[in-house]
Amino acid sequence: MGQYKKKSRRNYKYHAITFKLSAGQYRSLRNYCKARKTTPIKLIKRNIERFISNYEYEVPNEIYLTENQLELFQE
Repeated sequence: MGQYKKKSRRNYKYHAITFKLSAGQYRSLRNYCKARKTTPIKLIKRNIERFISNYEYEVPNEIYLTENQLELFQE
């Protein structure tokens, strides 16, 4: 029999994020997921994926809001 070293498992860190939904919002989410044959977690992760995957280390300067973002009255 060969002497094989078992490959070590990578440790992942997870952070829980919670938010509240009204009863109607929850019913609507549940019905939508049932119709699409998915889970609420998969639906939420798929919809926020573009925000949680691109900015892990730094955010481009174009994304930041400036103090005077909206200029309605120009002199």
